[in-house]
Order: sequence, then C-alpha cells, then structure tokens
Amino acid sequence: MRKSLFPIIVFAAGIIFIIRLFYLQIYSSENYDIYEDNAIRKVFSYPKRGYVYDRNNILLVSNQPSYDVMIIPREVKEIDTLEFCSLLKISKEYLIDKYIKTSKYSTRIPSVFLAHLSKEDYGYLSEKIRKYKGFYIQKRNLREYNTRIGANVLGYVAEVNRKNILNDDYYIKGDIIGKQGVEKSYEKYLRGIKGTEFIQKDRFNRDIGKYKDGVLDIPSISGKDLTITIDSKLQEYGEILMKNKKGAIVAIEPNSGEILSLVSSPSYNPNLLVGRERSKNYFELYKDSIYRPLIDKSLLSMFPPGSPFKILVGLTALQEEIITEKSTIYCKGYYIYGKEKRKINCHCGGGYRNIYNAISLSCNSYFADTYRKTINSQNNTKENFDNWSNHIKSFGLGNYLNNDLPIGKKGVIPDSEYYDRWYPDFKWGATTTISNSIGQGEILTTPIQLANMTAAVANEGYYYIPHIIKKIDGDTIDVRFKTPIKTSIDGTHFKTMNKALYRVFKSGTGKLLNVPGIEICGKSGTVENFTKINGIKTQLSDHSIFIAYAPKENPTIAISVLVENAGYGSVWAGRIASLMIEKYINDNISLKKMEKIVLNKNLEKEYLKPYLSKSFNINE
Repeated sequence: MRKSLFPIIVFAAGIIFIIRLFYLQIYSSENYDIYEDNAIRKVFSYPKRGYVYDRNNILLVSNQPSYDVMIIPREVKEIDTLEFCSLLKISKEYLIDKYIKTSKYSTRIPSVFLAHLSKEDYGYLSEKIRKYKGFYIQKRNLREYNTRIGANVLGYVAEVNRKNILNDDYYIKGDIIGKQGVEKSYEKYLRGIKGTEFIQKDRFNRDIGKYKDGVLDIPSISGKDLTITIDSKLQEYGEILMKNKKGAIVAIEPNSGEILSLVSSPSYNPNLLVGRERSKNYFELYKDSIYRPLIDKSLLSMFPPGSPFKILVGLTALQEEIITEKSTIYCKGYYIYGKEKRKINCHCGGGYRNIYNAISLSCNSYFADTYRKTINSQNNTKENFDNWSNHIKSFGLGNYLNNDLPIGKKGVIPDSEYYDRWYPDFKWGATTTISNSIGQGEILTTPIQLANMTAAVANEGYYYIPHIIKKIDGDTIDVRFKTPIKTSIDGTHFKTMNKALYRVFKSGTGKLLNVPGIEICGKSGTVENFTKINGIKTQLSDHSIFIAYAPKENPTIAISVLVENAGYGSVWAGRIASLMIEKYINDNISLKKMEKIVLNKNLEKEYLKPYLSKSFNINE
C-alpha cells in the first residue's frame, strides 16, 4: 500500500497541474486583453490622411510630417523639471497643467503632451527624450493645404473633444478629426485606419523588443484620396472678385449637381489653422464679429431672395393656369392692395406688362397681382396657399438639401399653418402676405438654395442634389447624387420662363452685363436690409443679388451671387455673375473694364456704418 501511495500522489499532482495549465491557457486566455496588459507598451502608428484634389486633379490638400511628444502619466518618474522644460521650450506651469489633465483622462493610455514639433526640434530631442521616463516622441502626419483658397470648402482638422471620443471609439485623446468642410464631411474616408505596435517591457519597465516578434502588430491603412467637384481656378477667381466685400457665390453644374465654386467672403488662408499657432489664429478669426470669416455665408446666410423669387411666383401661376404667357396688366408705377389701400412701389417704368417684360424689367405690380390671384382663386385661401407653398418647396427651398456639406440652414417657405400661428386672431389672406410675391416678407433662402433653384430652371424642371464629392478612391459616391429630383412644374412652362430670363440680358435689368459670345439667362434682385441699433429698426444699404445660367441652350453653369450692403442687384452681384460665367466657360476674361470696377470696389465703410453710429451700442 505504501509502495503504491507515492506514485498515486505524483500522478494526482500531475493531473492537477495539467488541468490548471489547461485552464490558464485555454479558458483564462479568452479574457486576456493585450491592450490592458501593463507589461506591453502600445504605440499607435497614424495613417496618412487622404489627399484632396479638385475636379481637374489639382492637389489641394496633402500631408507633412509632424512629431508629438507623448506622455504616459503612470510611467513618469522624478525628473529635472527645469532641464525638461528648457529642452521642450515650455513653462513649468504648462508641464504641471498638462500632466494633471492627461492623468485625469487616463494614467496608462498615451496622450499628446506637446504637439507639432518641427523637424529641427525633433532631431534635437529624439535622443535626449529617452532619459525622461513616461515620455516619447511619436510621428504623425500634419495637414498641409497646397492652396490659399477655399477654406470654407476644405475645412480644417483639430484635436478631438470629449464628445468625439464618446461617439466613436476609433478616437482617443490627442487624435485629430475633421472639423469643417470636406475634412468633416468625409472624415471616415480621409482618416484611414490606425496601426498598433506592441512593445514588450521587462520587470524594470524597460523596452526589450517587439511582443511575440511583432506577429500581433497591426499595420496602419492610409486614408482614401478624394476628388471634389470644385474648380479651384474658378473658386480662386470668385474669392478675388469678392475681396473687400461680404457675401457669397455658389456655382453649380446643372446637369450633375456638382458644385463648381462655393465662395464665402471674407475668407482666410486655410494654413492658418495648421500647427502650433492654430489655436491662436482660430481665436483671432473667431472674435471678428464684423466680418465673421469662420461663418460659411454660402451655406448659412439666410436672407429674402428678392426679385429672383418672381421666377417661381410666375411658374406657379402658369402651372395653376392663373396666367398665360399672353396675360397682361397695366403698371402705374405702383400696386395698390387691401382695404387700407397700401402701396407697393415699382421701378419698371410703368406700362403694359406680360410675363416676358415683367421678368426682364422686374415689375413688382405684375407679380403682386399674379400672386394675389393665385392665392385667392376659388375662394379657398388656405388650400391655395399650401398648394403654392408646395410648388415653391419642390425647387429645394425651405428645406435642407440633403447634400454632403456638414452645415446648412433650411430657410423659410411658409405654409398656411405658419400664418395661422403668426396671426392666431386674424383672418389672413393674399394681401396680408403679398410681400412674398416679390421675394420679401417671410421668405428666407440661402445662396446655395438659390443656385440650386437656378439649376432647376436651367434644366427645365429638375435638379440634382448639389454635392461636393466627385470621386472617392476605391469607393463609390452616394447614389442620391445621381438621381434627378423633379419639380412640380410642367416642362413647357420653363420654356416660357427661359425666354423671359434671356430678355433680362437683351433688353432688361441685365442689358449692360452681356458677355461676348455667350447667351446668358438671369435675374437681378435688390433686397431691403434692416438691422437693430439700440433696439431701433434701422435700414442699411440694400443687398445685391443676382442669379444666372449659361449658355441659354444646354447650360453648363448656374450661379447665385450675394453681395451684402451693395445696392442694386445688376450693379454688383450681376457684374460678378457675368465675370464668373465668362471665366468658367471661356477660361479668360474679355470684360476687363467690368473686372477692374469690381476689383476696385471696397464696401468696408458700409459694413462699419452701424459700429460708427453715435447711437450704436456694441453690446446690443
């Protein structure tokens, strides 16, 4: 018995050892997370961010090497702070503050301690940094904008915030993310996929080589290159024309919905928001409350569209058989409406007006009368108004356009419920809302909506969602950008409107804006402009607006131009529209005199008027 006891004990111990080993290697390893292993240092390798090209394959955005000093708070040991701060050219206060903030985020996950070292600083620090435990240098790519234009289009990148990290587990503190423009809209394509290198440490916390010879290392995958629809030469020209002016230019290719230019003025050099000076420069741009260069006026500025809106008032009336192309009224130079005999002034010169000369000479009386008849037909005001409103909305007004731009506003196209709320104790009607007939009143649009409306007219009844993406390397663009959207107006009525808009340049308000060899259709607009000074409604110089498309047959460009506080639409916005059309179609400018007038126009005094007023309160 005693002789057999010892082998039994040895055998039992062996079985127990095997079972325990099996448990540790099979079952326990299922819960093993290499990212939680303190004996392994994780080094992320950041992929190259995708490049951005314009529609003609001109490189707009690339990368440049950048180096960040990283910190792992739990690994930081006692250091000579004076020497360390001198080495990194930082203050002791910065060192303490950054250490506290990164420790609060995580003591074991690397965070950016000092971003964007220069190549010179990197070469000097790469060896010396080794003596400071818990710190190391990590290479990454910094954005480089190979242009000085299109800041609102391209956007910029910046460090992620807490919300970004919570919404997407791809990001950790110190990562960068697209914040505006294409950088934001197509972030998931541009950013690529991070790689990870696992470094084994010994019991003294020293690196001893790659974990498992690098078998588990994950290589980074570069972001996808993008080709955007912008014509950078046209964009640059638009920004030059808008120098010393506030406003926007939006140009669209009608037969595709591709955005050719998206000018917001004033703008800024996109390289200002790159590197160590980014925060300082951003603050300088942000605090400019007069010109607001960070606000994309092409997408966010809402304003009454003025006379270009008469195009839709006329088309709706033609569709509903309220008028025909032969219908006429006599304009006395004003239009009287309502029981109180109110007056809408008209500057068309007076006389008999039909749809053709009412558009070309911008007759307020004709469209006020047309609108009134449309809303009052068959004595069903609310139903008629909602029908009218739906026709207008079919052109993309009063709604977000469902495009690929990261920001935008829907504007305002009222319906009967809107006015029921506005006038709860009052029976409203056509005369109550008659300012809508001339694009004033409660109507609000954005420049991109007006350009899209113009594209729909140019296409004789349909449009494509305006978009900024043309091609994604190795991928396809969203099918919604290739699907035409029909308006509620029959095609035959657009032929009538096309003739009317062509007359604007032949004998109407745009007769001084013709471009040799190019047949243009368009419409001028002058919009009243009010602001509050010390709580008092004060009228400033009118906004200048112009929409156009060309050539008349098979149009290749549709454009809207807004120049704030510039006066008549045909004077400033109209000139810019003609110059932009010639630049795009002919790639040169023959209208040198017109160009010189526009380039020399400085509206700074107009924009400073409210601030120079003795009654103006800066806190208003």
